[in-house]
Amino acid sequence: MNEEQISRIEDQHLAATYSKLPLAIAKGRAASLWDAQGNEYIDCMGGYGVAIVGHCNPKVVEAIRKQSEKLITCHGSIYNDARAELLDKLIHIAPPNLSRAFLCSSGAESVEAAIKIARRYTRRPEIVAMTGSYHGKTLGALSVTWTQRYREPFQPLLPEVAFTTFGDAEKAREAVSDKTAAVIVEPIQGETGIKPAPDGFLKELREICDAHGSLLVFDEVQTGFGRTGRMWACQHWGVQPDIMCVSKAMAGGLPMGAALAREEVMGAMAKGDHSSTFGGNPLSCAAASAVIDYILDEHLVEQAEKLGTVFKQGLADLSAKHKSAREARGMGLMLALEIRFDVHDLLLKGLKERVLLLYSGKNVLRFLPPLVITEEQINRVLDVLDRLISAEEKTRFEH
Repeated sequence: MNEEQISRIEDQHLAATYSKLPLAIAKGRAASLWDAQGNEYIDCMGGYGVAIVGHCNPKVVEAIRKQSEKLITCHGSIYNDARAELLDKLIHIAPPNLSRAFLCSSGAESVEAAIKIARRYTRRPEIVAMTGSYHGKTLGALSVTWTQRYREPFQPLLPEVAFTTFGDAEKAREAVSDKTAAVIVEPIQGETGIKPAPDGFLKELREICDAHGSLLVFDEVQTGFGRTGRMWACQHWGVQPDIMCVSKAMAGGLPMGAALAREEVMGAMAKGDHSSTFGGNPLSCAAASAVIDYILDEHLVEQAEKLGTVFKQGLADLSAKHKSAREARGMGLMLALEIRFDVHDLLLKGLKERVLLLYSGKNVLRFLPPLVITEEQINRVLDVLDRLISAEEKTRFEH
């Protein structure tokens, strides 16, 4: 099918809940994508951070092929070798206190599990979340997501959810009490502009939770698996969570997520308390095992740190050069460039330059490329951004 046919069918039959770019992608490899006409693009979106080991990574493709010929589905009520292999690898790379996992199919599901686990363990009702947070759009995950335009059409949401200011430990101290089951936080907020937690904030949250017997939940759905130059973003600050939510990059493109927890915390969940038909299916488990192996074997965590330094410096140079560019920020290959105007036109013009860009709020360009992106591709992206911003400034400020 050509692009016109693809878009017509989707527009006619798919729920109209996505803002669509005028692009139909048919093929991917590493950090490149090809549209239905065969045009190649450098991918700085990465499926919103999913394609961390690259599109159609050969090791992942081979693992999927082998497993698909062996066994595709196996309910969690039955033991399975692919699931056991993944769990062994996942717990090995997890923060040292997280030794149990609930396997599911998405980041929002992992947050839903975390909320239930926290309430079950503490027998308390309240969850404290952060201003600027994003945890998903299922009802429970939406309840701890800050953005009001996502929340308002679906009120009432979960009761006894409170929000405190991201980065302000004193406000958190006021918000958390002995009725708080858990505090949930992204070490780096993704949907509201790539905002890392201020130094010391996560450590103080840990101390506040400990003082009240509350659990600390890290949402590492977007930041995990090496994205920020550490296997987990929380390692930048040396803080251990009680529960950690992961997904996106986990299975190299197949749907998968997990809520990881301390032994005694997960131990509060009784048989039948929570389950998922597709959670821990052999196909996704085999893919996830291949992803972990590839990240470790190819030193992608270190590569994310190295290439992220190059990319961030390039963005900082653009910020210094252009009066409309405010700030470059982020860690590893989770980066942002804040602009003084709506970036929608830059996204569209980027497509004409064969670069797929991503936004994070109206005036922030977000970069979540595969960790296998090359320095040459990064420099090409920076050159394109330089030209696009220059042209936009000329149009906006010189007329």
